[in-house]
Amino acid sequence: MIIGIDFDGTCVTHDYPDIGKDIGAIRVLKRLADKRHNLLLWTMRSGDELAEAVAWFNENGIPLFGINANPTQKKWTDSPKAYAELYIDDAALGCPLARNPRISNRPFADWEKIELLLIDRGVL
Repeated sequence: MIIGIDFDGTCVTHDYPDIGKDIGAIRVLKRLADKRHNLLLWTMRSGDELAEAVAWFNENGIPLFGINANPTQKKWTDSPKAYAELYIDDAALGCPLARNPRISNRPFADWEKIELLLIDRGVL
């Protein structure tokens, strides 16, 4: 399965342009990669800030299938929207959010609940 993953507020806390704090995404993202799901980084970051997000994935041993683009879709569409079968994004309706003012003043993706949803859907 191709899974589009937002970065700020989803993989880490919202601290743009800096890399945010750990919120528990690494273990679940590694489990997805181990299950041979294709992870597509789908973020508003660009330039140096995008390179830092990609480095975060590399430093944490999480392989990326694509970066702001699905490398296979140019064969069948010119659409700029990256095709994925599932998107995980803190701004998505229904994405479970956590609030912890000790690490962030903004809500962020709740990876314990996301992991349970992925298990329920048979993705993990």
